[in-house]
Amino acid sequence: MEPLIEFKIKRFKELSLDELYSLLQLRSEVFVVEQNCIYQDIDGKDENALHVIGYYNNEIVAYTRIFDKGFYFDEASIGRVVVSPKYRDKKWGYQLMQVSIDAVKVYFNDTKITISAQQYLSKFYESLGFVQTSEMYLEDDIPHIEMKRS
Repeated sequence: MEPLIEFKIKRFKELSLDELYSLLQLRSEVFVVEQNCIYQDIDGKDENALHVIGYYNNEIVAYTRIFDKGFYFDEASIGRVVVSPKYRDKKWGYQLMQVSIDAVKVYFNDTKITISAQQYLSKFYESLGFVQTSEMYLEDDIPHIEMKRS
């Protein structure tokens, strides 16, 4: 039987210090260290986001942050999509994105979502209903594409 991941959705002020520390640690582990990308992950925008957090055995193993329309794009957006490297074999990314897409519907009463996706993940996002809407561009020296879902 596949291990179960539990998701919680929280506003910034609802995060405990331990949760905030753990999710920032996970983001840094993947986006800064693993991807060898020096950039400012703590960008002052977390306070405006909803945080989708995946827990397994009381450990944060998956995460996204979502924004209402008009904050990043004309549509709602999902970003900082991350699954802990030691659990990627569990294929929790799909569940993480499905929970995030559903959260946009529930919290923002919207189905239109725009993301800035790392280009190598385009097939993954296409499997979730996203369509490429831009040419490749570099974001922090990593190839990205804009993708939309209606």
